[in-house]
Amino acid sequence: MNDKPHLDEEALAELKDVMEDEFDVLIHTYISDSVDRLASIRNALEAGDADALVKAAHSFKGSSINIGAPRLGALCLEVESAGREMRLDDAGPFLQEIDSEFHQVRSMLERILKD
Repeated sequence: MNDKPHLDEEALAELKDVMEDEFDVLIHTYISDSVDRLASIRNALEAGDADALVKAAHSFKGSSINIGAPRLGALCLEVESAGREMRLDDAGPFLQEIDSEFHQVRSMLERILKD
């Protein structure tokens, strides 16, 4: 996981080219949705709901990879896999890592928006 960057600069540059004026909106939407997805993962884990955990982790994984946050996507994949295999106890430690990584990614994205 640590071999993956927080942000894929090339993917972000490509997104910025494609999205043009909508890039800032995309980033703000990703950040806002990610806060909700993180809460969904936490709630599903606390409730012991493997199906909800898989769905929330899968959704967060996809959006993170699409925005260019590969390390966050890989962490979400770990939680998704643990949920699919009913290893909810294994998913718990990843939640802190996801939380920490999301804060890192969010800070970096917010800096990009200011540039």
